[in-house]
Amino acid sequence: MIEHMKVASSSSPASVAGAISSIMRTQKSLDIDTVGAGSLNQAIKALAIARGYLAPSGIELTMYPTFREITIEGKEKTAVRLHIEKK
Repeated sequence: MIEHMKVASSSSPASVAGAISSIMRTQKSLDIDTVGAGSLNQAIKALAIARGYLAPSGIELTMYPTFREITIEGKEKTAVRLHIEKK
């Protein structure tokens, strides 16, 4: 089962990195959903930090982005989903 996480522009990259690290120690993959440049920025920062947390354990991460159309409060928005897997 793929874990899902949402990141907002107000999310702390260090906190998100801790959550990513925790999930990736036990799971094979994770999807992170972002809407807007601010949330995507925080998610990318968090991935860079999480990579630093996981690398000493021999865990390498790969990521690829996809676009998704979602509805928020009745409005169509384009979300970026970051799919993360262990290498």
